[in-house]
Amino acid sequence: MVHSAAIERVLTEDFGIEVASVTKTRGGDINDAFRAETSDGSIFVKSSPGAQAGMFTAEAAGLQWLSEKSAIATPEVVGVHDPLAADSGPRLLALQWIDEGSIDAERLGRQLAAMHRLGATSFGFTPGPDNNAPMRFNDLSLPNDPHPTFAEFYATNRIIPLTEQSATIGRLSSSAASTMLTLADRIDDFAGPPEAPARTHGDLWIGNVMASTNGTPYLIDPVAHGGHREVDLANLTVFGGPGQRTFDAYDETFPIADGFEDRVPLWQLAMILLHVYLFGGSYEAQALSIANRYV
Repeated sequence: MVHSAAIERVLTEDFGIEVASVTKTRGGDINDAFRAETSDGSIFVKSSPGAQAGMFTAEAAGLQWLSEKSAIATPEVVGVHDPLAADSGPRLLALQWIDEGSIDAERLGRQLAAMHRLGATSFGFTPGPDNNAPMRFNDLSLPNDPHPTFAEFYATNRIIPLTEQSATIGRLSSSAASTMLTLADRIDDFAGPPEAPARTHGDLWIGNVMASTNGTPYLIDPVAHGGHREVDLANLTVFGGPGQRTFDAYDETFPIADGFEDRVPLWQLAMILLHVYLFGGSYEAQALSIANRYV
């Protein structure tokens, strides 16, 4: 666990922010979350003792990339402390604090469409100093090596490494792993019509969508990269969802290819496999159920 005193020290000494208090607040499953009260108002700070060097730098770049041309809102980046040496203070990302309200579902759909339409130079492109930086979840890294089609990218950079790493740590059985690899080998049969790379959030479950008090949608916690827009849309319904109006508004703005509903479980598989790796348990059965739909 990262301690509030260490957070306050970085905010004060490295960012030059006058801090009144730092307290724990609710956050995600991977990072510790804090609310810092400063002379200029509140700041949200996320940190993790297991954060890889470069993880928060990439996230900050992703937030700024997704919100280019005001396509969709993301929290303003206040500062990043992401040293190479782990003993140089906690790695952290400080962001604008957002007082939460209810999401404008139609606006979310239209703005996601606008964001996706901004595009990317390749499948696997990442913003920041390294344009094919791996996707990082603390101790887990997933490659973003470029591939000519998204089907090949998804199989090679998501399904295969998540399967192999989950099997290595004993959270995926050998028979389940074999089924995943068979699906990866046949991915072209199920991936739908080809599309150009979209500008994607990369981890767009409903918990990574929030809204300000006036309903403005904000995206948080991205692992942004050039990907397939259908993956973002499919992941929005993995653990709940924003409602059908979001998807209708999206389709009105940027029509989705026929057959999307049949592809939704396929595009959700990587997120479920990520949860297999992180948490194990019932996620293995869920991943296997998805794979068996196709192979």
